[in-house]
Amino acid sequence: MSACRLEQLREDVRARAENRPGVYHMRGPSGEVLYVGKSVKVRTRLLSYFRARRGEKGAEIIGHAHGVEWDYVPSGFAALLQEFRLIKRWRPLYNVEHKRDSSLCFIKLTREPVPRLLVVGHVINDGAEYFGPLRGRQGATGAVRAVSDLLELRDCPSETPMRLADQIELFHLREDPRCMRGQVGRCLSPCARGCTRTEYQARVGQARDFLNGVTDQPLALLRERMSVAARRLQFEYAAELRDRAATLESVQAELLQIGQFVERLSFVYTVPGHEGEDRVYIIRRGSVRAELAAPRAPHERLALEERVGEVFKRPEPTTIGLRAHEAQEVLLVARWFRLNPAELERTLPVSARPGEQCTESGTPG
Repeated sequence: MSACRLEQLREDVRARAENRPGVYHMRGPSGEVLYVGKSVKVRTRLLSYFRARRGEKGAEIIGHAHGVEWDYVPSGFAALLQEFRLIKRWRPLYNVEHKRDSSLCFIKLTREPVPRLLVVGHVINDGAEYFGPLRGRQGATGAVRAVSDLLELRDCPSETPMRLADQIELFHLREDPRCMRGQVGRCLSPCARGCTRTEYQARVGQARDFLNGVTDQPLALLRERMSVAARRLQFEYAAELRDRAATLESVQAELLQIGQFVERLSFVYTVPGHEGEDRVYIIRRGSVRAELAAPRAPHERLALEERVGEVFKRPEPTTIGLRAHEAQEVLLVARWFRLNPAELERTLPVSARPGEQCTESGTPG
């Protein structure tokens, strides 16, 4: 960017920007959004880009910007939500995956005609179910391998052709297309007419139920194999199966704790806003379901109570697995309260009436 254009942008920020909460974005030469950011002091944050040193990310972003725009919001929490939504909407070039934590991973149940279990580092909007986040990729990988073997789910690449037993076979294959897992009985071999779609989906349902803590069927199968190995004096193999069982139990227990935590992320959250623009957020299972102006009159309080009732009376699955957009927002909300624990004092459990003083916290600690 020329020095003249950079100076014009700087003067525009100096002249118009205020030190209040907001979300800003940089635009490129064709109007494309290059970067989205947030701050509780927009003016100070934007001016810092012009002081960034060569080689720093801020200098690179402002160096490619042909325009800087910003919008004010009532609070830091509102800025966090708006930044998140704009990044999902525009997918700017300079924004990394929103608040990704490299120490976390998820177990993913793919949304494919013949689903698979995978371990992934982040969630994407692909319609899959995500279980987590989990700490420790090694344990999650071991659990996925054990569940896939016990329930005989496929782990081949997504592009592998599937030839289910209830599909019409147009060509007869002379060679056995099964992989080693299929040949030794650790995969139902949906690629080689080894099962019908219904049979395979039944196993997928068992995997989902296990991850949701509804059943321990894979563990029961594993323990049965342990007993058989012990009776046959195959002690090393029995010890290996015991370790797999311990991994499965650990991962399932962690998932159950996460599910309980998500359930506790259900409350009414009142946030003081700039110049009295207070907002109320109705949060259910870690997801913001509604946002309203804080009530100041009796009829407004009644309207808020009715809205809360609508949100929490709506039937909703109590499973641990989340769709991508849900998982991303749950992580965002959970991180906000983890970094700002004092904000929990502004929340009311759903059993309390919005607008009344809460004497007991029904929120996660």
